[in-house]
Amino acid sequence: MNCEYELYDPSWCPGCGNYMIRTALKQALEELNIPPYKAVIVTGIGQAAKMPHYINANGFNGLHGRALPPAIGIKLSNKDLTVIAESGDGDTYGEGGNHFINTIRRNINIAHFVHDNQIYGLTKGQGSPTTALGQITTLQYEGVKVEPVKPLALSLTMGAGFVARGFSGDIPHLVELMKEAILYKGYAHLDILQPCVVWNKVNTYQWYKDRAYKLPDDYDYTDFDLAYKKALEFGDEIPIGILYKVERETYEDRFEFIRNGKPLVDVKLDPMDAEKLMNDFY
Repeated sequence: MNCEYELYDPSWCPGCGNYMIRTALKQALEELNIPPYKAVIVTGIGQAAKMPHYINANGFNGLHGRALPPAIGIKLSNKDLTVIAESGDGDTYGEGGNHFINTIRRNINIAHFVHDNQIYGLTKGQGSPTTALGQITTLQYEGVKVEPVKPLALSLTMGAGFVARGFSGDIPHLVELMKEAILYKGYAHLDILQPCVVWNKVNTYQWYKDRAYKLPDDYDYTDFDLAYKKALEFGDEIPIGILYKVERETYEDRFEFIRNGKPLVDVKLDPMDAEKLMNDFY
């Protein structure tokens, strides 16, 4: 079984944090011995959404903000696949905010890696849902006038069982977080701090390195109140690591025919089975 992933030439800007995220993803999948034909990367639109183009896993590009619905459909159709949704902060917390919230509610067994560069990078630097209040952008030249979304606090509020944050500038740490997210049974939310070297001159690599700190080894990630406190901590100090991790019943396990049956793609359908249903219309 070949678990080695090939990489292809990307069109990201030199220095983009997406390169490190791709490196970490490749390493995580290989260390987990997941072959490319068993992995699916589902994306929306944006710089993060180009990930399936640059690594030889199965890939699906959806609409802007719509990475999660097809990821859910793929997982429910074939529970044997490792499904990873990758999207940006605008794609996830802006256009896709409704899907983000309702995916957490369902607790589908997928990993969700959010490339959070705190800006709209593909569309030339407008403020995103995570851009800081007052930050000057190419569109908000008098500064952003709305409060930023607190994605990890939102995720916890909606009941996510796995909530974590990583930094693309620390690949070994990010690899471990990705592996934990992929292995977690249920919806795993991993927000990844990822500098945009062209359009965001505030949240640079150095800015993150001066602020990001790893949660200590004795940190209790089953403590919801502590996790929520850490989720609100963003500024002079930014915690990275697994903030919260508990077991929750997955959406799939609530259906016996999915839980104990074979993948739906392997279920043979006979059109004549619908005859008894059609007869009700006569």
